[in-house]
Amino acid sequence: MTDPRATSDPTADLRAYLDSSPSPFHAVAEAARRLDEAGFVEADEVAAWSPAPRGYVRRGGALVAWRHPGSADATAPMRIVGAHTDSPGLRIKPRPDTGQLGWKQLAVEVYGGVLLNSWLDRDLGVAGRLVHSDGSVIDVVRRDALARVPQLAIHLDRDVNERGLVLDKQQHLSPVWGSGTPRDGELAELLGVVDAASWTLCLYDLTPAAVLGGDRSLLASGRLDNLVSCWAALDALVGADDGDERDGHVSVIALFDHEEVGSESTTGAAGPILETIVERLVLARGGGREELLRALAASTCISADNAHAVHPNYPERHEPGHRPIVNRGPALKVNSNQRYATSAETAALFARCCDVAGVPMQTFVSRNNMPCGSTIGPITATRLGIATVDVGVPQLSMHSARELCGVEDPVSLARALRAYLSGA
Repeated sequence: MTDPRATSDPTADLRAYLDSSPSPFHAVAEAARRLDEAGFVEADEVAAWSPAPRGYVRRGGALVAWRHPGSADATAPMRIVGAHTDSPGLRIKPRPDTGQLGWKQLAVEVYGGVLLNSWLDRDLGVAGRLVHSDGSVIDVVRRDALARVPQLAIHLDRDVNERGLVLDKQQHLSPVWGSGTPRDGELAELLGVVDAASWTLCLYDLTPAAVLGGDRSLLASGRLDNLVSCWAALDALVGADDGDERDGHVSVIALFDHEEVGSESTTGAAGPILETIVERLVLARGGGREELLRALAASTCISADNAHAVHPNYPERHEPGHRPIVNRGPALKVNSNQRYATSAETAALFARCCDVAGVPMQTFVSRNNMPCGSTIGPITATRLGIATVDVGVPQLSMHSARELCGVEDPVSLARALRAYLSGA
């Protein structure tokens, strides 16, 4: 992985990761490729384990990777960074070929909390995973413009600008992707795998990630939430120092799937994937249940998921004293009602990591009359009993097909996470 600090364009490597990751499966595949290049070894969950000091596991759209010094024993504490690979969007239904009145259309299902209007009038590609009847899988991506969700002309919706756009998820979001009469199997034929038994396919905006602004200080892309954090976690794990051998902690990153729909799956943070891998790492080092519980009690987690930057057109939507500004560092996310897992102790931990890394830090708290979302942080803390802090890069247009953040904040987050995994 290219060190973003060694180039005049600090977002070049991040933009390459974003463009290579149009679906959770591709985000994991690109992460695995980068880990392979850095000397990490993929482990098989089905086989008996004797895991390498640097290794990783892939499961669908999720990946867990680790590294530890040779001195790490079975009770060694873990320093964990959590993020998620999925983003809100449009998923193609199992029987996609639909349409009427001379239009071929695709049947889609809304995935997560989508800003629906942001998907209108965009050139869309298709990416995801196909599964054959024998269980074999193939990840596919079409980078040509295949589909588009056309908006109704203003001549046919005269008061749309005054009334506001209202979209019915079932009626108004089926993309057009051709003219003529719909025919069953046409999408499968186009993807070149006509014998696929099932699939998980995403539509995605074809526009590449781009630096913008007169001062080139902003980054626009699809899936910033939360591939920015996945990239920063990868950069941190690959580049972290093993630290003081006497510390002997185990560094872990967990890139979960399905956060945007509640995390309750075999690859989500509410599922057992991190818990089982952590336990197997302890068992492989000669420990048992006692050693696992001791290790968990001494462990910490940074949950990295993007935060809301203050919006210049809607400043009243933000808590006046806690409004993150782009390019002023990652935001510490605090919520007394435990929508975020940050405590006073873990806040101090992240502040120390930022100080060691030489990066600024901000604090985000939502308004009392505007409840915030949640993250994998409280889920991980609840499942494993690990002291956790929630942080994230400030951004605008969260859950849009195309989002916006500062160019400096992702690199600052990566530096802070690298300091954390190095033992700060």
